[in-house]
Amino acid sequence: MLQRFLPLWLTALCGVAWLWPQSPLAEYDPFAATAPQLKYLIGVTMFAIGCLLEREEVRNVLRRWPVVLGGTTAQYLVMPTAAWLTGRLFGLEGDLLLGVLMVGCVPGAMASNVLTLTARGNVSYSVSLTTAATMLSPVVVPGVLYLATRETDIDRVRLARDAFVTLVTQVAGPVIAGHLLARNIRRLSEVMQWLGPLVANFSILWIIAVIVNAHHASIASATGRLWPALLLINLVGYSAGWLAGSWMRLTDGMRKALVLEIGLQNAGLGSVLAKELLPGRSEAALPPVLYMFGCMLTGTLLAHWLGRCTPAEAVPLTGTAKGARAEDISAGESAAGKPAAEESVSG
Repeated sequence: MLQRFLPLWLTALCGVAWLWPQSPLAEYDPFAATAPQLKYLIGVTMFAIGCLLEREEVRNVLRRWPVVLGGTTAQYLVMPTAAWLTGRLFGLEGDLLLGVLMVGCVPGAMASNVLTLTARGNVSYSVSLTTAATMLSPVVVPGVLYLATRETDIDRVRLARDAFVTLVTQVAGPVIAGHLLARNIRRLSEVMQWLGPLVANFSILWIIAVIVNAHHASIASATGRLWPALLLINLVGYSAGWLAGSWMRLTDGMRKALVLEIGLQNAGLGSVLAKELLPGRSEAALPPVLYMFGCMLTGTLLAHWLGRCTPAEAVPLTGTAKGARAEDISAGESAAGKPAAEESVSG
């Protein structure tokens, strides 16, 4: 239930976080109290995702590496470029520009796997893309940040170095650890099949809510140029996914997955990275939070539209999408009834 109605839970929890400082209960603020633990919460989230990552999905990444690498390359080329150009186009400066660049540099979000199911797309390919982008993030993201921030006043070498260490210890490392432990400890695997989605999704919701709580005074005024800039980045991501999928001649279901993967950035991770890597620049965490709201809204609407207006493709149930209903899965089966992993990746 939490996974299926993620946008509603996100809105509700962040609404509470935003209003809490003005409420009669403001004397104790649970959001502010847990702010120092956000980096550990990201690690817990990634560990849960690693436990849910099935062995077959890892094989899929290796088996069809050309289209997985092609989709991941498109994401890491398009989104940072779109963020940098959009920030310049809208005249954003200082911390807000750094936050927008962080939005463009982070890997895709797990929410894309769930929305791909809603879109009746190829969930297996979506999981492969998210896995590849996450595992490559310690290598790619520091380099992209180094290039994207060349006209800012920060120490780019320190930023790239700290980003590498953070992504290894809080993102890639926990995913690998969770996957290996779940593969070798059957009881852990069984428990995480039902507990993992709850832990991962609630952790992301809480991280965003804590950032909203910390910036409750500035969110109301974060209109003007920032909202349109973030929306433009989001739409560019969707468009780039569709064009890249067409250029690679992917099946319709795989193209849907790529569209949602590129447009839905891991803004929760982006807000934590901004908070940790850019100390003293608190507003840099604001654009990722606002992007999270925007992309979840547009992604949900787009996924429902794609699911109704385009043909379905096989969507095998994967660890990261196990919160879906059985009827949702059966609705996504192709007429041939073949699993996505057996389909031709060239279309």
